[in-house]
Order: sequence, then C-alpha cells, then structure tokens
Amino acid sequence: MAKVSTGLLSGGIPYLAVGDGAPLVSVQGLTPTHEVPRGMERRMALAGAASFTDHFRVYVVNRKQGLSPGASMADLAGHVAAAVEQECGEAVFLTGTSTGGSVALQLAVDRPDLVRALVVVSSAYRLSPHGRQVQQDLARLTRAGDGAGGWAQLMTALMPAPLRGPARPVTRVAMRSMAPKDPTDLLVTLAAEDAFDVGARLGRVSAPTLVIGGATDVLYTRELFEQTADGVCDGRAHIFAGWGHVRTASSSTTAHLTLGFLLAALRS
Repeated sequence: MAKVSTGLLSGGIPYLAVGDGAPLVSVQGLTPTHEVPRGMERRMALAGAASFTDHFRVYVVNRKQGLSPGASMADLAGHVAAAVEQECGEAVFLTGTSTGGSVALQLAVDRPDLVRALVVVSSAYRLSPHGRQVQQDLARLTRAGDGAGGWAQLMTALMPAPLRGPARPVTRVAMRSMAPKDPTDLLVTLAAEDAFDVGARLGRVSAPTLVIGGATDVLYTRELFEQTADGVCDGRAHIFAGWGHVRTASSSTTAHLTLGFLLAALRS
C-alpha cells in the first residue's frame, strides 16, 4: 500500500494524503467533528481515494478546526485555499462531496486560479428548501443537546422513505458515539451552508466542471444540479435517475466517472 500521511495542514486543516502524481484535493462531506481521519473515518477516506492514487496525490481534507462563530462558506473555502497554496504551491484538481461540494464550489468561485478541474458530487450552488430544513433540524437538535437524535434524523432522511421510521431508533443508538462533546465546528459549518448561495457568481468558475447528482436527492433537486453546471464557464451535469444523495456520493460508478473526467483534464 502507498504511504499514507495524516495531520493538519497550514491553518489547522485536517488531512489524509496518499498516492503519487498531480495534486487532487478532495473535500469531505459533513462530519460531526473536524478531526484528523482515524479508525473508520480513515478507512473510508482511503477507500474513497483508492480509485485516484495511481494518477494523483490525493489530499482528503475537512474544514478547519476551531472555526470562529459566524464564519461564512467563503471563510471555510479560504482556509482550504490557503492550505492548498502552502502545501501544493500550484493549481490543483478539486473534488467535493455534499457539504464538501459547497466548499469546493466556493473555492472555485473565489480562487479560480487555484483550480485545474472541478467535480462536484451530490452538491450544487445552494441547498434546496427541503435540504436547508433537514440541516436546520440537525443544528436545532444539536444546540438542544440531542446530537445523536439530530444525526439520526439526518441519516434516516437520506434513506428510502419506507426505511426511515424503522431505522431511526437503531440509527440513533449508532450515532451516540459520533455526537461531538463540543459541536461548535459542526454548528458553524451548518450555519455557513444554510446561507450558502453562489448562483449569481458561478460564471467566475473557469475550470472544466462536472456536477454529478441523483435525481431523487432529498437535499437538492435535478434543477439545482443542472443550473450549477449551466452557470459555470465550462460545465456539464450527469444525473443518475432514481439515485439519492448517499448512493450518488458513495458509488464506485461515481468514482469512475470522476476519474475519467479528471484524467481527460489532466491530459488536455
């Protein structure tokens, strides 16, 4: 297995890096804490990076630790941009999934000079109204001290409708160990994404861009995925019929589609 590096990049950005080649920065989705990947999170990060490590040096990154209350999505993306400049010193290939897609889009809007190609998975230029409500419920329950209940509600909302009710008690128990003692970073991230909307600025994204979405995603809509691709300078969308948020984000088919797009950009 290729050597794996973990730790904190400049400014306190947790990361895991593996592989050789051009730098590929992959921004994670929403997590309870902003910790250096270990245990199950490390195994998931390595599994997600595996398709790309023959061609790229993959940096799996999260949001900065110790976020200031009131930090915006532009602030969160700026932290990643500063770490990219310090660590890589060049424009990078950039992917982002779910909340990570919001960060990646914001970075590409604010710093187009840092992005060679962009892939956004299960994410768009803003959440749908229902998606905002789902994440607002997580924030509300977390502030009330019921982090496990909030995560259970979020996770079951992403499941097929017939499974949501039966799965919630089991999911609540499973999420108890994941609910953070200090939820500040989570709550700041949720507030930043609640306000996130770069629809009017998508034209600043100059890198070739692929938006991958599922037609039945409960946090977004087909229209939001397509509008995101249409709004950037060189964009296209691939929508999986009948796929939801989690399936699109975790499928090997999505990984292969992403790899093909990035390799085409690498060789152009």
